[in-house]
Amino acid sequence: MDAASETLDRTTELTVRRARAGRGPATWGQRAIHTALVRLGTDAPRYNLRLAAPVDPGAEPGTVLRACTELLHLHDALRTRLVEQDGALHQLVDADGTLPVALLHRDTPERAAAAAAELLDRYAREPFDPAREWPVRLGLVLVDGLVRQTVLVLSHTAADGWGMRRAVRDLMLLAAGRSAQDLRAEREFAQPLDEAAEQTGPRGRRRDAAARRHWREKLAAGPRALLPRPAAAPDPARTFPYAVLRSPALADALPVAAARLRTGDATVLLAAAATELGRLGGQREFLCQVVVGNRFTERSAEAVTTLAQEGLFHLPELADDFAETVRRAHGPALTAYRHSGYDKPRLDAELAGLRAAGVEPADHSVVWNDTRDPLAALMADAPGPGGAGERELSFPDEFPARPGVSVAVDVVAVPGAVELRMVADSALLDRAQMAGFLCGVEELVLGAAGAAGAAGPVGAAG
Repeated sequence: MDAASETLDRTTELTVRRARAGRGPATWGQRAIHTALVRLGTDAPRYNLRLAAPVDPGAEPGTVLRACTELLHLHDALRTRLVEQDGALHQLVDADGTLPVALLHRDTPERAAAAAAELLDRYAREPFDPAREWPVRLGLVLVDGLVRQTVLVLSHTAADGWGMRRAVRDLMLLAAGRSAQDLRAEREFAQPLDEAAEQTGPRGRRRDAAARRHWREKLAAGPRALLPRPAAAPDPARTFPYAVLRSPALADALPVAAARLRTGDATVLLAAAATELGRLGGQREFLCQVVVGNRFTERSAEAVTTLAQEGLFHLPELADDFAETVRRAHGPALTAYRHSGYDKPRLDAELAGLRAAGVEPADHSVVWNDTRDPLAALMADAPGPGGAGERELSFPDEFPARPGVSVAVDVVAVPGAVELRMVADSALLDRAQMAGFLCGVEELVLGAAGAAGAAGPVGAAG
């Protein structure tokens, strides 16, 4: 690193004045994420949302800083703090304030990219204080006086993956010369205080009650164990292996399979996961938590906030024929989506009450999270596309045990491929079984698309 360029590194501030302000109850999404992050403790920063993006061929610092300031004015969630008071969580939206922005200077684009990666890692590893700081961190890396890299980290209390991508899209529009006033005039989008007002109103209370009733009914009816339990108590210090299957063929096959089976590609993937996990557990019945974006209206689709919550997907019986399983999955999937907005702490208290009364709910420790949307490529953090038909299976990491989770799978769109990213309890599944699950999901979809065997060899690494 050039020593002279290091001396130019500094921090500036974005200033917000007279923006929309207010105080109200936290939204369902804010409460759900806040509760989860408190439980995670020191592991909470792993759920920060992060992006380091190149700016090519470069932009004036003043232009980018103006765009960032406009973004703070545009989306209230970026100026929202969460405060616990009298046993309840409240959101405070600030009208005024400042946000520090790191300005780093490097002498080549390559060094700028390295500096951005380092800053992104540092920002993402630091926990946010939701009561005292805004849930956003920004940094710019300059070469020859122009911004060549932008670093953005958001707390999960401010946005889910969909909301993060909307923030990035709006930042690009603002950097191109638009204003917050322009974008606000063009389209309506939900702000967190508006969401909270709707959720605490009569319609929201009915929706919450119906969703919690759905959860109680399905957890009473579902299987007690999805995977065989070990005879001895598992080691509390065990790790959860992390497996990644990167498949260009899956990206190509999904829309074809969905068209042939006359359903959405998300349902095809969910049915494939149910089939493969049922095979591993020797089960004909399947139940899992499905992360749902809860963006079913135009206002919510455009929002930068955290709306995603878990729905409960219950498939009473898997079929021998995969196409029939997909057909059976369609209705339960829609039901899970319909009942994916609720007061999670209240649901958790109800389930704790059932356990205290000696009633153990069905096993709902499997979590399925399909993160794909049309802007997903903006968030891609994997290598670019390989050759057509190539796939790669790797085990790049291990994580501490996750309470209440046996298997968690994220479906992620990356350049030229779809990735299935899986974490599993090593007391229940070994690496070979994880590999079999991921490859089995892929092969089912390829077969449904008429492309069985097209994926090519699996390269295992890690």
